[in-house]
Amino acid sequence: MSEIITIANQKGGVGKTTTAINLAASLAVAEKKVLLIDIDPQSNATTGLGFHRSDYEYNIYHVLIDRKKLSDVILKTSLPTLHLAPSNIGLVGVEKEFYDAKTKGRELILKNKIAEIKNDYDYIIIDSPPALGSITINALSASNSVIIPIQCEFFALEGLAQLLNTVKLIKRTINPNLEIKGFLPTMYSNQNNLSKQVFADLKQHFKNKLFLDKKSSSYVVIPRNIKLAESPSFGKPIILYDVTSTGSQAYQNLANSILAS
Repeated sequence: MSEIITIANQKGGVGKTTTAINLAASLAVAEKKVLLIDIDPQSNATTGLGFHRSDYEYNIYHVLIDRKKLSDVILKTSLPTLHLAPSNIGLVGVEKEFYDAKTKGRELILKNKIAEIKNDYDYIIIDSPPALGSITINALSASNSVIIPIQCEFFALEGLAQLLNTVKLIKRTINPNLEIKGFLPTMYSNQNNLSKQVFADLKQHFKNKLFLDKKSSSYVVIPRNIKLAESPSFGKPIILYDVTSTGSQAYQNLANSILAS
């Protein structure tokens, strides 16, 4: 049975899509069958895996409005065990089209669509938009757990309470099985005192929800890394772009921590 994990944070620029792409790829390299679902209208996870609008006719938008099954839009990637359900800017209009207060079960549309392919994968990773709107609520309602990337910079914890309250509300009302899998410090720099302070705050408040690299007995932290920043422009996850980079090693450590949990 697959584990469904949403990567969520209503703040933009925190490494959410980078985490979705590279966690999915690292799990796939570990010989797990993985589906990455891109439900962000910006479709950065889709382009980050080397796909462009002309490469596919249908996407997750057509699934959500019930024109296609999820299995109809899935694309194969350069990693044999990693598949992608692509997104498109058209997803912006999805809320107006079917998120009517009278629409019964509107928070469970994605969950119901995933049900048909759920047993085909070990892990399903969902890249959600940087907002706590209906699309993100659909993702959380469909998931077993959520990973929350936290940028190690100023205002990092701003708005976090709102996200945690949303998770609690969904757990109480729609998805009682939803858990916070962990907080993931991103864009960390050893040379930056602010990075160290934000990481220290995370350890103080969420120590039991940080990912542990059991080999080194240290917490998993995603560093600032040039190769990690470059890889999306080449349409590759970091593990295929530069496997020896610190960014690649960090995401492999994250995958190992999840596999061991």
